[in-house]
Amino acid sequence: MKQEYAIGIDIGGTNTVFGIVDHRGDTLYRGAISSRKHPLVEDYIQELQQALQPAIEQVGGIENIKGIGIGAPNGNFYSGTIEYAPNLIWKGIIPLVSMITDAFGVPAALTNDANAAAVGEMMYGAAKGMKDFIMITLGTGVGSGIVANGHLIYGHDGFAGELGHTMIIPNGRLHPGTGMHGSLESYASATGVANTAREFLEQRQGQDSQLRNYPADEIDSRVVYDCAVQGDPIAKEVYEYTGMILGMALANFVMFSSPEAIILFGGMTKAGDLILKPTKEHMEKNLLPIFQNKVKLIFSELKEADAAILGASALVWDIK
Repeated sequence: MKQEYAIGIDIGGTNTVFGIVDHRGDTLYRGAISSRKHPLVEDYIQELQQALQPAIEQVGGIENIKGIGIGAPNGNFYSGTIEYAPNLIWKGIIPLVSMITDAFGVPAALTNDANAAAVGEMMYGAAKGMKDFIMITLGTGVGSGIVANGHLIYGHDGFAGELGHTMIIPNGRLHPGTGMHGSLESYASATGVANTAREFLEQRQGQDSQLRNYPADEIDSRVVYDCAVQGDPIAKEVYEYTGMILGMALANFVMFSSPEAIILFGGMTKAGDLILKPTKEHMEKNLLPIFQNKVKLIFSELKEADAAILGASALVWDIK
């Protein structure tokens, strides 16, 4: 019996990571290209194909590839299209599955990036054996994958699980990508952390902070983290505030699906207890007693690049 492999592709707002995965979930090859270099999606797919070609040859050619699984923002599992993704440079509706299938000559499947990470976590990570959990991805944006009764929730149209776009602060901060005000993503993402830091610096003019050593446009979540670790009061307060908003949102999500765990994933989790402690505290504070101290709040056990690749590749094994 010949060995079959799956290609997993994770399209992020900045970079695309990809790998070739076997049935056991071992990633045999991984690589990356920019998601922002090509205004035309056709040129992007061409570069992706060239980048993957050496790896495909290493496993004995395209005839040994069962298919390609893709995780992407606003990826629709049912239609195989990316639709109006605010963090990608290609606008409107992109028929990605048919384009990838035509380019590579093997079947493809698509879901959104957070759903892909949830599948990866369920098959290979912290959610192994769990039937009810919510995966929250905290990166450039805030994504989510909701698993209930052992199944990923897609909804009637394929778009369920956009918890990052739920309204947390009425008439709050503008989210430039969507035009909405007060969504979770505009506060709890890496972008949101940087914006909160800039707002706090503006509001507390008299207060010393290492953050003032940076030009406003150079303050990102990494800078805020570095300053917080060194004990900077404003940077620490940014995490307290972010954790408060994230915790309130998570309390809402718990009361909606009563998960066994909420798993946090993505670049923001590198802040560790700086983000976890205030989030947990405000989650518990905003829960009804029947839900309190029941839901585990944990970090993903998969390496960031691997979870996305593994989750996307897992879609392949279900392609009929």
